[in-house]
Amino acid sequence: MLNRLFGFDSTQTTVKREIFAGVTTFLTMSYILAVNPSMFGLLEGMPSGAVFTATALAAIVGSLAMAFWGKLPFGLAPGMGLNAFFVYSVCLGMGYSWQFALTAVLIEGLIFILLTVTNVREAIVNAIPQSLRHAIGAGIGLFIAFIGLSSAGVIVNNDATLVGLGDITSGSALLALIGLIITGFMFIRNVPGAILIGILVTMLIGIPMGVTEFKGILSQPESISPIFCKFEFDKVFTLDMLVVVFTFLFIDMFDTVGTLVGVCTKANMFDENGNIRRLKQAFMADAIATTAGAMLGTSTTTTYVESAAGVAQGGRSGLTALSVAVCFAVALFFSPLFLSIPAAATAPALIIVGLLMMEPIIKIPFDDFSEAIPAFVCIVMMPLSYSISNGILLGMIAYVLINMICGKFSKITPAMYILAILFVLKFIFI
Repeated sequence: MLNRLFGFDSTQTTVKREIFAGVTTFLTMSYILAVNPSMFGLLEGMPSGAVFTATALAAIVGSLAMAFWGKLPFGLAPGMGLNAFFVYSVCLGMGYSWQFALTAVLIEGLIFILLTVTNVREAIVNAIPQSLRHAIGAGIGLFIAFIGLSSAGVIVNNDATLVGLGDITSGSALLALIGLIITGFMFIRNVPGAILIGILVTMLIGIPMGVTEFKGILSQPESISPIFCKFEFDKVFTLDMLVVVFTFLFIDMFDTVGTLVGVCTKANMFDENGNIRRLKQAFMADAIATTAGAMLGTSTTTTYVESAAGVAQGGRSGLTALSVAVCFAVALFFSPLFLSIPAAATAPALIIVGLLMMEPIIKIPFDDFSEAIPAFVCIVMMPLSYSISNGILLGMIAYVLINMICGKFSKITPAMYILAILFVLKFIFI
């Protein structure tokens, strides 16, 4: 039954391991429950309580779709970066209403369903060269480690040098380093559930340090009626809507592609032909989640790169995604408790997982510069531009241009040419 429902293979994993993996993934991505309400609260007419409920419900719908349809160990929730574009660019920057932005997200989700049914998204993944696939995994590793370090205050903003070292002798940064040592020790000792245990232990250590702030246990979920299905369909056939939808589409597509390719490469989730198994179903789950999220009243729902934490714990099937969905359902009623987990407690998990994600870098042929240079561009641009999609786009452009200049046309497929041209146009016009 587990195999039929979730693609569970008892020769590769266990039920206990899958549940541990799901809880770990949830804890590393649960920060969205705190970030989304505070961010959307800047928009008049979007109550923070309603946004919290919508965020959790979107994560539940998306993760359930991935569990039963995709049968892969990935958690979904409203995406970081996409929510910032929604609030700061579309609404506060361009001056559009949040109803306009939700309409754009809905259209994006419907387009994604169409692109998935017609196998366009699969074709894009299959057009990515092997060296770039390995680079995506390594780049994501650096990216999520950077997210962990910056969220805990180990790495901070510096006006002179862009980034700098924070105060690591006290507070959140010190707690994150302590947690990193504890989690690393358990990993070296092969302690089962090391990442999850590390998060919980670090959270407890943070109480006497004054970093972990206990906010309570139970609370009743607020209604989403103020933001449910609030669309502006009269603006659908406008140039402004086209630009916003296209931008949402581009960011979400390549964030999702990068996450699936990177994490699946690390976990060796390939079929006998070397393709990611159940990729089309995973894309459909992502598209359904985005469409449902727009109806619930939140920004684009996407596959989370923090799912790598669960995969590192041994998650290999949709049972892990189901565990993520259950955790978000529990969080609806225990939101104060889950919101008590500080960023410093999840930072060590992201750093360790970042290390594990770096492994595919050894498969990049560094003695062939026509492969190594584009791969390097892809790797470094993810953390430095704070975007998985930018890394992929620039890596592909570099791959096509360098191999064209070197006369290695046989390595470039027609699909690569088309993608490179589209990526260049994206940077010029969007």
